[in-house]
Amino acid sequence: MDSSYLPSTIKQFEYYKSLGDKTIAQLTFDELKKEFAQDSNSVSIIVKHLVGNMLSRWTNFLTEDGEKKWRKRDEEFIDDFKSKDELLDAWNKGWNCLFTAIKPLSNHNLEQVIYIRNQGHSVTEAINRQMMHYAYHIGQIVYIGKLIKGEHWKSLSIPKEQSKAYNKDKFIQDKSRKHFTEDL
Repeated sequence: MDSSYLPSTIKQFEYYKSLGDKTIAQLTFDELKKEFAQDSNSVSIIVKHLVGNMLSRWTNFLTEDGEKKWRKRDEEFIDDFKSKDELLDAWNKGWNCLFTAIKPLSNHNLEQVIYIRNQGHSVTEAINRQMMHYAYHIGQIVYIGKLIKGEHWKSLSIPKEQSKAYNKDKFIQDKSRKHFTEDL
């Protein structure tokens, strides 16, 4: 396995967390709880689900099944946060659990088999599975944030009609090898 995999994975998770952080920062507590249709998920509910998943998947993940007996997944879809601070505390607790689990890993861990609902995965497969799951939901969080804020949304990417200027700036720089998140 390429020795850049784990550092790149950590940077990628940090990037997705930052997208969520920046979206949550733009929204009021009431906006975080907004559902666009009955039985749709608000940002608050998606955060609660992500936290539940992270705590279950990453707690003792090398030695215990990733679907913990104590997890109550169905309850993750009931919005019961009492404040934005409570939501942020939960959000950070989930991410801290993830980073505490993956930062000490080394390449020799990557082929170890771990289990999620009794299904075996290499550590690499489990990391990839969770990263894609989190990217999916964080994309939802960002999209909901954009819908709520409308013209008041602060772009988290290259703003519309700014691609030409952005690319011009990139191409006047010398070529270099670094993770794309280093310039964000």
